[in-house]
This record gives sequence, C-alpha cells and structure tokens, in this order.
Amino acid sequence: MTLEIRIRKTVPSPERVFELDVAFRSDALSMVLFGPSGAGKSLTLQAIAGLIAPDAGRIVLNGRVLFDAEQKIELPPQQRRVAYLFQDYALFPHLTVAQNIGFALTRGSLPLRRPQQHPQVRHWLQAFRIENTAASYPSQLSGGQRQRVALARALVAQPDLLLLDEPFAALDQSLRQYMRDELKEMQQRLKLPMVVITHDPADVAVLGEVVFDMRDGRIQ
Repeated sequence: MTLEIRIRKTVPSPERVFELDVAFRSDALSMVLFGPSGAGKSLTLQAIAGLIAPDAGRIVLNGRVLFDAEQKIELPPQQRRVAYLFQDYALFPHLTVAQNIGFALTRGSLPLRRPQQHPQVRHWLQAFRIENTAASYPSQLSGGQRQRVALARALVAQPDLLLLDEPFAALDQSLRQYMRDELKEMQQRLKLPMVVITHDPADVAVLGEVVFDMRDGRIQ
C-alpha cells in the first residue's frame, strides 16, 4: 500500500485563517497523524476521503489518483474505496445493527432485504463478535459495541484504506486499551491499511507503525 499526499488548503474563520500544508508518502500499513486539537489532522483525513477539496496538490492511493488540482481530477467519495470512521461513529439511530452494517452495501435508496442474512454482513457480525446484537439499535449498545458496529460498516464494502478519526475518544478509559488492542489485532489479521488521527500517546504506542507529528497544519 502506498499513500502519497501533497495538499494545501486555506480555511478562514472569524478567529483566524488556518493554512493546511501537508506532504508525506508512506508504504506502511498503519499510519498515525499525531498532534493537538486544531493541528489539521481531521482536515487531512477529510481531504483523503473526498469530504473536502484541497485548494492545490495531489492525493494518490496505490498509484490511483484520487485528487489532482492541476489535472482537475476529484473522485467523489463513493469512488475512492476509502472508509471513514467518525469520532462519534455516526450510526443511524433508527436502523438496527445489521441494517447499519448493510447500509454500505445499498444501491441508491434501496435497503438490503434481511441484512443479517447477507453473507458480508454476517461475516462482519461474526468477525467482531456482535451476532447477538444484530437486531438491536445503537441506543441499546455499549460504547465498545457501537465502535465494532461502526468498524464493521466501514469494512463491509472492502475499502483500500481505513481512516479513523480519534477512534477511542468516545470510549470510557477502561475500554480504550482493550479496543486499541482489538483494532491492532484486526488490522494485522486483515492486512488493512489505515490512517489514525489522535492526540493520545497511548494510541501512538499501540498503532503507530509510522507516526507523523502535526502542528499548525504541517508535518513537523
């Protein structure tokens, strides 16, 4: 896996003008963007996922150009084969666990029929040991269970890259180390490339095969 990023973006706000100017290349399976809040970590992830458009630069994943300002290439998020795990997991409260996982496999507005019977949904329910929650709703789950559901939903579409935005911030302290170890084991077992953003040194210690220190919109 090779990820190449060279992007710039100006983000104005009433308080200040933030300048994102990020450039790095890595062949690592597990990359961590480490730094304080406001360093530009989330903006970088959003640019990789196609949720925001940089003002200039290129993003290339495995030789496939996702974004190139000069060539006017900007693949939409659904064509990038990149999965984004939001900090709050962004599960649909009105859908069951199986329906949340199966949502990534829907086409248009047509939901999956009997999602817990779909082979890919069933596979991830078993992989994360949440089969007994398939008919439950997010409000009925623990923090660790919600994270597993969000990971399963991200992985069911078989992405080329997994992006995780502060994946343990919403968990109780007692759960964080367990879920770090579980994520690391899953990532190594599946050989799935991922980029994690965090300001917690404990996340870096477990997940940081390659670590990029971000400050004020730049890699230090």
